[in-house]
Amino acid sequence: MIKWAGWIITLFGTTHTLLALTLEQAGRHAGTWFSGGLWNEDLADMSPAGSAYWLSLESFGPPLVLVGLTVLWLNRRGIIPPAFIAWTLGSWTVVDAVILPFTPWPLIALACALLLIGARRARRDTSAPKAGLPRA
Repeated sequence: MIKWAGWIITLFGTTHTLLALTLEQAGRHAGTWFSGGLWNEDLADMSPAGSAYWLSLESFGPPLVLVGLTVLWLNRRGIIPPAFIAWTLGSWTVVDAVILPFTPWPLIALACALLLIGARRARRDTSAPKAGLPRA
């Protein structure tokens, strides 16, 4: 379950970022981004290039990739991811669901549930006494 959660989170963040850059055509503003065109950007009155930047590279997509890859990395090493990852991401997802109900937030909610269940099972399995060995 932990592995599935990590993959869902990673793929969600990757897909969001790539679709924003391509399908939403945010990438066509890259020239403005890298030439300093956003240095004096007013966040209250964003330009199309500024809006595209916040939709793609500065969105929640790249951090989700990092969180998902971290969960996968921990899982591959037999380390149980801390529950605060799922609870924090889940809280963020609830806010997203309230503000933008018609987005794919249920995928992240599913990943959070899988992560919590998987972590709980892994903790339970590692704390169970081994056959024939007394519990300390």
